[in-house]
Amino acid sequence: MGRLFGTDGVRGIANKELTGELAYALGVAGGFVLGKAVTGKRPLVLIGKDTRISGDMLEDALSAGLLAMGCDVMRLGVIPTPGVAYLARTMDATAGVVISASHNPFEYNGIKFFNGAGFKLDDAIEDEIDEIVRTGRDVNSHITGALVGRQEDAGADALGRYTAFLAGCAKADLSGLKVVVDCANGAAARPAEAVFGQLGVKAVFVGAKPDGTNINEGCGSLHPERMQKTVVREGADAGVAFDGDADRLIACDENGGLMDGDKLMYLAARGLKLAGELENNLLTATVMSNAGFAEALARENIDLQRADVGDRYVLEMMQRTGGVLGGEQSGHIIFLKENTTGDGLFAALRFLSTVVRSGKRASELSSEVTIYPQVLKNAKVKNENKYSFDKDEKIAAAIRAVEDGMRGTGRVLIRPSGTEPLVRVMLEGEDLKALEHSADRLVRLIEERLR
Repeated sequence: MGRLFGTDGVRGIANKELTGELAYALGVAGGFVLGKAVTGKRPLVLIGKDTRISGDMLEDALSAGLLAMGCDVMRLGVIPTPGVAYLARTMDATAGVVISASHNPFEYNGIKFFNGAGFKLDDAIEDEIDEIVRTGRDVNSHITGALVGRQEDAGADALGRYTAFLAGCAKADLSGLKVVVDCANGAAARPAEAVFGQLGVKAVFVGAKPDGTNINEGCGSLHPERMQKTVVREGADAGVAFDGDADRLIACDENGGLMDGDKLMYLAARGLKLAGELENNLLTATVMSNAGFAEALARENIDLQRADVGDRYVLEMMQRTGGVLGGEQSGHIIFLKENTTGDGLFAALRFLSTVVRSGKRASELSSEVTIYPQVLKNAKVKNENKYSFDKDEKIAAAIRAVEDGMRGTGRVLIRPSGTEPLVRVMLEGEDLKALEHSADRLVRLIEERLR
């Protein structure tokens, strides 16, 4: 068994790879490791989940493991990932745990931990939990009687605290604004309805009827086409789309034109700079962010630094360099002064506030960033082989050939997925057809060599 934790917790097909037994073991190990730092009181662990049918099963197993270690458990129910992070740091919790596989199909699920400050766990802490689970080391003291943990349901109060926080984060009067809101049939549905209703937004909801199996299915930030079409049909001012656990935002303008994380981060960075709040004049993005995005920032004299793909790596670089804004092209956007993780609803409120305060249409703001053609494709490989693509001589030679053919007018980025058995192929340049052709060839070669 390899390392359990990827870039965003432990993930797998529910009840096959991520079983109830594994969830229980993670509860025991997590309770042991995180509880060691608590003195004078019981550790308190908050658990939230998205709308996947497997969430109940994993929640019960995880909770049992934590309770067996003497942790008190508070069940938050269905709530966005950033909601768990927010409540962990504002309710004096020892940790928060989210049961979600984010943008992945419903049959997948995941378990990720946050510390009491609302940040994802350091690698060293994850490694300790990982080692206990993988080796089967017995850390359970088999406590009895009054030392066993208690469990309670947080009810509406916890979600209400989170939505009240969000409602206070709008920077303009949004009342009367007509917005299409795509909740991906996931965790955003209830808080989005509450927040937009409180702010007087004329919200048209899509993807807001979760049934346990339709999360991310043809909707949400991964499939924004439905949002785009609905915006045009409804004559809305803009559209916003979240992923299953609502830590991502993808938007569109009034014409249905897509606005990805790069465009949204640019608008946020410029707004913070104008307000004198862009610390160190710095925006942190990843190697995936578009060259046109970098050019737009340069015109505003905003410095760009690039981290590895993954919001945890963006956050780590922000903390090292003193940045307050960062994120990913995929829509994770971190406003570090207010949040410890990406928050799709928070980012949506800031985007809509920017539209209102500018007095411009969303399409005018969007046009300030030119996005160059970019092709993203996935090569399906054995999970154990995905990190060795750069050691294969034929793959390396093919990559060099594509780079040479671009003659300095584009770039090639090949990287393993942190959560799936895939190697991701990204090509950026001027000629879309040529990029598609080269990307297909690289994908075929990688799959042949690494299956």
